[in-house]
Amino acid sequence: MANKINSNDPSSYGCQILLEKTTIEQAKDKSFPNDARLIWYIVDGEQHIDLTRCKKNADLFDFYYDKYGKNSIQKIDFGYGGMNPKLWGNTNKSKKSKKNE
Repeated sequence: MANKINSNDPSSYGCQILLEKTTIEQAKDKSFPNDARLIWYIVDGEQHIDLTRCKKNADLFDFYYDKYGKNSIQKIDFGYGGMNPKLWGNTNKSKKSKKNE
């Protein structure tokens, strides 16, 4: 059975959009994972920037190409995140002390 790809669903391409139609200043936040990518694209004559994560740049390209069409993608570059991707999004869990009853 073939995988169904939904051009409006980044997860069907193995991608995750962290910031959509953002500014470069917001994307420079070091709290994002260091595997995040910036993608510049044009829709209806207006340039946008997204901060995304994807296992492969080819899948990231395919998602934006399929969603916005030919000649929409301008550039894909590294993000500014400084967080280890394995730790990003994890919250610190408080350890419960064990009491002997």
